[in-house]
Amino acid sequence: MPENTIDWEHLRAEAVAAAQKAYAPYSRLRVGSAALTDDGRIVTGCNVENASYGVGLCAECTMVGQLRLSGGGRLVAVACRSGEGELLMPCGRCRQLLYEFGGTECLVDTPAGVQPMTSVLPQAFGPEDLPE
Repeated sequence: MPENTIDWEHLRAEAVAAAQKAYAPYSRLRVGSAALTDDGRIVTGCNVENASYGVGLCAECTMVGQLRLSGGGRLVAVACRSGEGELLMPCGRCRQLLYEFGGTECLVDTPAGVQPMTSVLPQAFGPEDLPE
């Protein structure tokens, strides 16, 4: 999907709205993510912290869960924002999730502008790269 056909402002607003639902009592950083899917749906996610930091969930993790629960498909475009609307970049773990469920064509909103996954996670690999 060409970048100019994506309503990035709406996607960013959905990410901010998702961030408002975050559970972040420890860091107090509410994070939301929103993605356009290949069939036109928007799926969202928010971070869910836990006192045991390693088991907390990033917003992109819960968003990918919503993608699978709501019919699957592929991610086309992704925006991540704080509850105050600040642009946030996915961590390394989440970049891998976005690659796995969006592939090289998936676009990500970054401080350098909208970038394809190949710029956000160079030399990534996924299940299609496994030998048969």
